[in-house]
Amino acid sequence: MAEAENRQADYLLDITKDRCPMTFVKTRLMLDKMQSGDTLHVRLKGEEPLKNVPRSAKELGHVVADPTLDANGTASIVIEKV
Repeated sequence: MAEAENRQADYLLDITKDRCPMTFVKTRLMLDKMQSGDTLHVRLKGEEPLKNVPRSAKELGHVVADPTLDANGTASIVIEKV
């Protein structure tokens, strides 16, 4: 996964204005459209989405990088579809 973190992701999904459960619903819909090996950069905001989106993606078998936080509290995660 380190390789995926060091390059630009194949897809970008901004769910910073969404709330659970829609945060993972939108993430799941995007992952379903992707090919195996593609990466998705997800921008999200809030404690609940930051906990639930990575956990749910991992439960589906995808590889999830550790989140990064910016100064305004927006988190970014990269998910590699398996």
